[in-house]
Amino acid sequence: MRSPQVDVHHSASSWRQPSPPAASVERSMLVEEIAKRILALGQGRLLVGIDGFTAAGKTSFGHELAEWISAAGRPVLRSTLDDFKKPWRDRHLYDRESGEGYYRNAYDYEAVKRLLLDPCRSSGATACALCSIDPLTQRDHSSEVTPLGADAVLIVDGVFAFRPEINEYWDFRVWLQVDTELSVQRGAERDQDWAGTEAESIHRNRYLVAERIYLQEVDPLPMMDVVIDNSVFARPQVVTP
Repeated sequence: MRSPQVDVHHSASSWRQPSPPAASVERSMLVEEIAKRILALGQGRLLVGIDGFTAAGKTSFGHELAEWISAAGRPVLRSTLDDFKKPWRDRHLYDRESGEGYYRNAYDYEAVKRLLLDPCRSSGATACALCSIDPLTQRDHSSEVTPLGADAVLIVDGVFAFRPEINEYWDFRVWLQVDTELSVQRGAERDQDWAGTEAESIHRNRYLVAERIYLQEVDPLPMMDVVIDNSVFARPQVVTP
């Protein structure tokens, strides 16, 4: 019998996407399998990182995991690395427009560690911030903290989640696999509202270039606890144990 469901604490960011509706029995079973593997790591706080190309489905998968784990009785915190980017007001200080500039400069890893990961890893911490700078409104949420239970499961999605700056924090690593063209297609469709006709170019010439640098320099896939082919949303498949 499952324990009573507890709350999922989400980031305050306006960038937050809704949890997707159930797509198929097959997908639900895979989410359950991964959630059980995470919970099998034991009591105490657990930190889960979800990575993959842009628009691979990281946020949706994180929400699905969070719902299953909370239904099993463990408190869950949800965050995304997009809520820890450097503020746009400082963009004159560095290149963030090119692919390499995006990879090197867009994310504020010191803020990720100070506000989120270090508190979650510290047994003495009782709260953490799930968002630093809202990527849409640029509002600073770093002073807004969320209670941090002793058995909380933190699920963080985002590109470059396994860079050396933060890779040591994770207890469980997930990679969602899609090919490059599907990433560009999905991302361009998703971002039409704010990027308009430039959406495909941004994904192909900025994000995809950045992700190729990441793959070449970090080679994150051998670190994964699980790699999931997420090309077809209703039929995801585990491709490595």
